[in-house]
Amino acid sequence: MPTSTRPAILLVEDDPLLRDALRLLLEDAGYRVVEAGSAAEALACVAREVPSLILLDLGLPDRPGLEVARTLRRQPSTLEIPIVALTGHTGARERRACLDAGCTTFLPKPIEPRELLHRLPELLAAS
Repeated sequence: MPTSTRPAILLVEDDPLLRDALRLLLEDAGYRVVEAGSAAEALACVAREVPSLILLDLGLPDRPGLEVARTLRRQPSTLEIPIVALTGHTGARERRACLDAGCTTFLPKPIEPRELLHRLPELLAAS
């Protein structure tokens, strides 16, 4: 599939090993991946190219991921883009905080590759 027709996923993850593993998984599944290791990089990426979906680590080194989600929801260009929070905190309060910040859904860490790949088409179709 040509690069321009593959959905672009912005992968925001500060752990380089996890980011590499997720990038390979997503690329093997036919997605085009844009990577960011911090909140600042993520916002710069979105300014250059609006992705089809955002996978957002909530534990970023320079700014909380929920702040990034709120920032993205205030921008008209990213208002409707699905944001999937990636977090190791899966309690009811954390889930509510994700939704309140504008995340579409969340996936618990460690990420189950099959679940991620299973959910992506429905999330992309909803955007």
